[in-house]
Amino acid sequence: MAKRFGESLQRYKLPEFIPEWGAIQRGIEKESLRISSEGQVSTGSHPKALGSALTNPYITTDFSEALLEFITPAFQDINECLAILENIHRYTLQNLENDEMFWVSSMPCPQNADSEIPIAQYGVSNIGRLKTLYREGLNHRYGNLMQIIAGLHYNFSLPECFWEPYQAMCKHTGSLQDFRTEKYLHLIRNFHRYSWLLIYLFGASPAACKCFVEGRKHNLQEFDEHTLYLPHATCLRMGGLGYRSDAQKSLFVCYNELETYVECLHKAMHTPYAKYEEIGQKEEGRYLQMNTSLLQLENEFYSTIRPKRNVKSGERPLEALTNKGIEYVEVRALDLNPYEPLGIDAEQIRFLDTFLLHCLLAESGQCNEQEFFEIGSNLTKVVEQGRDPQLVLNFESSSILMQEWASELMDDLAHSASIMDHIHGEEKYTTSLKNQNNKIENPELTPSGRMLSEMKEKQLSFFEFSIKQSRIQRDLLGVGSLEADANRHMQEISAASILRQKEIEDADTLSFDEFLKQWNEF
Repeated sequence: MAKRFGESLQRYKLPEFIPEWGAIQRGIEKESLRISSEGQVSTGSHPKALGSALTNPYITTDFSEALLEFITPAFQDINECLAILENIHRYTLQNLENDEMFWVSSMPCPQNADSEIPIAQYGVSNIGRLKTLYREGLNHRYGNLMQIIAGLHYNFSLPECFWEPYQAMCKHTGSLQDFRTEKYLHLIRNFHRYSWLLIYLFGASPAACKCFVEGRKHNLQEFDEHTLYLPHATCLRMGGLGYRSDAQKSLFVCYNELETYVECLHKAMHTPYAKYEEIGQKEEGRYLQMNTSLLQLENEFYSTIRPKRNVKSGERPLEALTNKGIEYVEVRALDLNPYEPLGIDAEQIRFLDTFLLHCLLAESGQCNEQEFFEIGSNLTKVVEQGRDPQLVLNFESSSILMQEWASELMDDLAHSASIMDHIHGEEKYTTSLKNQNNKIENPELTPSGRMLSEMKEKQLSFFEFSIKQSRIQRDLLGVGSLEADANRHMQEISAASILRQKEIEDADTLSFDEFLKQWNEF
């Protein structure tokens, strides 16, 4: 599988690739559900020692007070990035109350009632109230349970020094900002074509508790009296029981030009949707959702990858993208790996870098509606049947065995792995590629395969497997084991975030009604 560096340059039509260009910037956003020691979803408020969920740059919440989100800054060094993520885990663990811990699986197993899942609170500022109202809307539209599914987001960008020389190689005559945006869209189109491979390799949600699907339509089979599953499933989180919306099925979001992408989402945020109009925006003077459009916000569009730009507080993401272009991409198709204390490890990161660099450098044709829905069909098949050796996918209106296509992709990915190995003077990227290739040859090596095998061998329900792994990872991270300097830093950040939230609240001048009206008029 290993490729020579010169051969890899030729594959991507590159005259050179100097070490500085390989200084990839990567950041991780990891969701973790707070649970009791017995496995119940926490109904308590966000712990005060963790600071303000509105303004703490490291620790916030997603949909629920119980669903923590850990955020690392962007790092060039993989080990630094993971070390910071580990510090955030350790600090949080030692400041949880009532002997709580993290649920290590992506799919929740809520033993307590749906109505008891507390929606995240962000204070009394207009922006804080808006964040909570958005989540109220998600609750009314999709229900609480779907919103406490946890995942891991991987942020990826090439260094600044790469873009100007690469623009010259590509003979692009426009602005550097336009070129970078064009190439990130190029990456995104390829990512969509091949993202089923990530679902297969790293999917870790082949089963769910019966209580999670109660009252919902599904095609799952009974594993035991408490668990449902599909025999060859990989990532139910990305299927019909997870982050898939019937309302959004008709949306054709094109990534050929930034303007088209922005226009599509902008239209969806201003197009009334009948079912959401039935809910209404207000009831007896209380807001139920931000608006009755197909999307309340850009973030409500569920995608496996997003074009991103860092924004100021209160700035609209689409506005920032339009004005300044794409700065990085956010991969959103990753389950938490319950066998890893942090949900991810360095080997997986190296494969993600290999995969994303290939998506950027390889050819990437324009997307069209037929391909868009073909990609969606492939994703669904791999979600539900990915470990079936006879699974057939669609490629340019033709059929191909998934394993055959995966092997061809792996051989091509060896070129970007070779470039990264050459830059770093070691073969860790090629080694990661080989280890992932072993999963194609033996589906039982995938996280989803390992989980189901262990559950069968030890006669564990999904809940029993997950609570066991949650306790193992809690003990590995060890309460009280955070170094003093790191602990002091996290305490200072948390304290400062509380003061910053108060400043934001004191600075408000508009009523919330007027603030929401202006926000919806964008």
